[in-house]
Amino acid sequence: MISESHDKLARHLDSLPGGFPPSKTGVELRLLRRLFTPEEAELAVCLTLEQEEAPTIAARAGISPAECEKRLKCMARKGLIFSVEKEGQSARYQAAPWIVGIYEFQVNRLDEDFANDFDEHTTIRIKDPRLKKVIPQVRTIPVGRSIEHGLEILPYEKVEGLVKSQQSFAVAPCICRRKADILGTGCEAPRESCLIFGQWADYYVRNDQGRSIDQDEVMDILLKADEANLVLQPSNSIDIAFICACCGCCCGVLANLKRHPKPSERVANAFIARAEAEMCEGCGVCVGRCQMEALEVVDDRVVLDSDRCIGCGLCVSTCPSGALTLTRKPLTPQARIPETMEMTWREIGRSWGK
Repeated sequence: MISESHDKLARHLDSLPGGFPPSKTGVELRLLRRLFTPEEAELAVCLTLEQEEAPTIAARAGISPAECEKRLKCMARKGLIFSVEKEGQSARYQAAPWIVGIYEFQVNRLDEDFANDFDEHTTIRIKDPRLKKVIPQVRTIPVGRSIEHGLEILPYEKVEGLVKSQQSFAVAPCICRRKADILGTGCEAPRESCLIFGQWADYYVRNDQGRSIDQDEVMDILLKADEANLVLQPSNSIDIAFICACCGCCCGVLANLKRHPKPSERVANAFIARAEAEMCEGCGVCVGRCQMEALEVVDDRVVLDSDRCIGCGLCVSTCPSGALTLTRKPLTPQARIPETMEMTWREIGRSWGK
């Protein structure tokens, strides 16, 4: 049974970055009923994108601080909200958008009905016109081997620099490939490939959504991602919260980009590939590496469709002749990179009208 609190929560989530638009079938309410009790839904609408302690939220919700703390802690364990919990300090709680947030936190709670409902709602969500007006929540960076000496690159555009700037590390199963496996459409890419950092890493480990790892294992996972032709997509922030290693078949972001006639116009990235056809040996390795189908070999020469290139560098890193290189793109509105993921959410929220 759908409660009034679920309906309020749906409207609340639709006001957050990424949105949660209504449908004619009520699939968005089915998703919320599966995850939230009526009491949890009622409390969830009292959280904001600011990290707050339980007494502040309790005053807003009209319940006792002790009862509020108890409910919030349980909701954080279920992946319904985000929390920061450090020994010797009061826990702080924060609303999480549907994406990136609540859905990804359900990596261990997926089943076939949930997966089908999610896909049905996604077909509605990706048509939301508001999404075209905001910066993306993720960006694309090149694999390390594709960066040539002398190419101008900022620390937050290079995966090694992003990793070395962090102190806490975790890895979680890729929820996109886990969903694909449940629906019988999975590919051969590694499953344990989503890298989490900082407060987000602590949250994932604390709630058994991922496991703690060290920096060496992070780099090993990134190497395996390169070998598996996976595109690196960190959170669209300088201080990253995560790095996803994405395939074009299972990953929601890349799959939607792939359907677009000009993915290069929709992605947040700093680079684009450049092809020197006369240097090409016609081996075709790059064609198999490209997740956007931006490359083909014609008469033993590589041909690049720059409208489809997202600058991931997968083609560059294995080109034996050097026919493919990366070059910096002109700055675009999508190239803005906030300092933290929370600031990314706030910037989206301002454009969202909230």
